[in-house]
Amino acid sequence: MRIAVLGGDGFVGWPTSLHLSDLGHEVHIIDNLSRRWIDAELGVQSLTPMDSIQERCRIWHEVTGRKLHFHLLDIAQEYERLRGWLSETRPDAIIHFAEQRAAPYSMKTDRHKVYTVNNNVNATHNLLAALVETGIDAHLIHLGTMGVYGYSTVGAAIPEGYLEVGIETMDGRNVSQEILYPTRPGSVYHMTKSLDQILFQFYAQNDGLRITDLHQGIVWGTHTDQTRRHPQLINRFDYDGDYGTVLNRFLIQAAIGYPLTVHGTGGQTRAFIHIKDSVRCVELALGDAPKAGERVKIFNQMTETHRVRDLAEMVAQRAGGSVAYLPNPRKEAAENDLVVRNEQFLALGLEPTTLAEGLLDEIVEVARKFAHRIDRKRVPAVSAWTRELAKLVDTDPERTRLRSVS
Repeated sequence: MRIAVLGGDGFVGWPTSLHLSDLGHEVHIIDNLSRRWIDAELGVQSLTPMDSIQERCRIWHEVTGRKLHFHLLDIAQEYERLRGWLSETRPDAIIHFAEQRAAPYSMKTDRHKVYTVNNNVNATHNLLAALVETGIDAHLIHLGTMGVYGYSTVGAAIPEGYLEVGIETMDGRNVSQEILYPTRPGSVYHMTKSLDQILFQFYAQNDGLRITDLHQGIVWGTHTDQTRRHPQLINRFDYDGDYGTVLNRFLIQAAIGYPLTVHGTGGQTRAFIHIKDSVRCVELALGDAPKAGERVKIFNQMTETHRVRDLAEMVAQRAGGSVAYLPNPRKEAAENDLVVRNEQFLALGLEPTTLAEGLLDEIVEVARKFAHRIDRKRVPAVSAWTRELAKLVDTDPERTRLRSVS
């Protein structure tokens, strides 16, 4: 298959591109490299050293003999170029990762909120409109988020995208209807993913586009089978308070002797998936495409759930260290339960990678190897959801009473 990976230079996009290329597909990476510019804006760098995308592609070709095609293109701002590229290349499938992915970054200031909405929503709608205009029957796979559901507890498992509801008609009859599971986004970033869902529903029903939406949990890990093949193929690894995902951040903090920063009570329950399973899920979704005229296919792309404080305890016990409980910069419930259905990927053959399989030690080793690249001042999470919360955030865990875990 000829596959376009939009955002193929990113944390999930790069290993996905390698994985699909390794399977024998013709892979085209489209990226505006905005994530690298955001590194410069924030004054932080990936824990792992990253070559240019051109050099990464060259190394992959040298190691495997397979070619990755890179195209510098901003799909949110360059609609005519996007439409022209699609018309010329005519991909069989498109993997859409080309969105600003960090909730904290989306809440930093009004400017970051505007940028996140403009980038994410424009990117998605430009792509959908261009597919209709060019008449390309490509299977579109979008990386969404479990966060569209929100994290409130209703006493039932979250279904995979759709909810059957009963409605009483005007003449007193009871009928059932299937609707999108109601969204309750907790940040501007999550809101853009909720808006994506509505765009997908419209273009699927109005224009027959074939779309799969992957509601992904928090990704952890760094290596896949492909990124291990050469040191210069290593994936990026974010540790800062805006882009570092919670488990990866805990592992890095333990590796450098920094207190593990738990915000609030740590009672937030979240869904997780290893990066290896993330790329495998994209492969499985490619092989299970909806037909034209069918509803948007939605998968819950996660393998396990954990409370944040439990993760901190687990990491502290394995790698040593202490846990610091800090004020929570987010506007969210202090405690929540989370039960998620994910039968579709399991039925397609996904064999989940879990936290119990020794990969935590692997990440600590990576963190220790590149510890000299860590700027400790960038570790705290300081982007607050409201002005009131911003006043409460203490960015120095050394001033917070630590609870040692042996």
